[in-house]
Amino acid sequence: MGLKLPSVIFGATSLGNLFRRVSDAEKSEIVHAWLTCRSAQPRELQVHALDQESEPSALHSEEADLPIVIDSAGKYGAGLSLEVIGRELSRLGVAPERVLISNKLAWRRVPLSAAEPTFEPGVWFDIRHDAVQDISYDGILRCWKEGNELLAPYRAGLVSVHDPDEYLAAARSPDERQQRLADVIEAYRALTELRDAGEIMATGVGAKDWTVIKELDQHCRFDWVMFANSFTIYSHPPQLVEFISELSRRGIAVIDSALFHGGFLLGGQFLDYQAIDENRQDHCRALRWRDEFHSLCNANSVTPFHVAVAFARSHPGVRSVALSSSRADRVASHLAASQTPVPDTVWQQLKSTGLIDPNYPFL
Repeated sequence: MGLKLPSVIFGATSLGNLFRRVSDAEKSEIVHAWLTCRSAQPRELQVHALDQESEPSALHSEEADLPIVIDSAGKYGAGLSLEVIGRELSRLGVAPERVLISNKLAWRRVPLSAAEPTFEPGVWFDIRHDAVQDISYDGILRCWKEGNELLAPYRAGLVSVHDPDEYLAAARSPDERQQRLADVIEAYRALTELRDAGEIMATGVGAKDWTVIKELDQHCRFDWVMFANSFTIYSHPPQLVEFISELSRRGIAVIDSALFHGGFLLGGQFLDYQAIDENRQDHCRALRWRDEFHSLCNANSVTPFHVAVAFARSHPGVRSVALSSSRADRVASHLAASQTPVPDTVWQQLKSTGLIDPNYPFL
């Protein structure tokens, strides 16, 4: 059967103050919503969050017995997200077996020596540490140890190397890329040893460039993979569609994340975490696509959020979707969107207008 995961995983970028400062009170409410909304019935979620007439899919009976999964990383607010998770779960008295924490490893916190962090300027707000990358056999163990210290008394059960695609892309020559690839493989050797020793439950990989996941799949033994900004209603190349099917056939759990390209598909001003630049052709093309997508959704009385989540869930190989929010009152709608089907007429219109691939096989 492989790794069992719920249909929705809660992303914790907002706990690290992604794009804006989120108050401690808001963060407490978000964590509390994660813990309570899973117990709501599908009908309740539908009525209060989506106000749709269509019947939601029934929750799989086994989901009630699965832990709540929270996805974070040492990079999120230079460890702030992990810190908040540990603090809030402790405050609420949550039993460790009730939650499963994913920590994407590659970055360690260091003192902040400038007005803003150097690792990703302009993205994280009001954080008090900087972060440095540390990818190697020993480096990934340092990241793992620090992550558990920040989460204490909780520990990460799912671990991975965070954004190895970006690490490889930073190489300035083929030789340097080969060395960086060796660093990543050595990092996974360390994580595999942790898994085999029972220190963690499972190892995986998360990346924005899905071809790097495919490359690493030839060198490493993954229990799960997370695609970010890759398999979405806006971008779903057939080669990736087939790769997801292949992973599923091999029993590897697939998690789909960053479904909205950094909030862009919902109306945000960042596309794949870059500020919109109307002088760029690719950004202008994306803006036109978004306008048509929103118009079609409005005409059919469905939300872009709901349709985008339903598309990600449409591939039978996708085990879970990771959804993040900086507002607790949206958590219920996230769960509802994952369970409530979109009318077939919407998919037909999306295909006929070319907004999604007319040959996509699962709709």
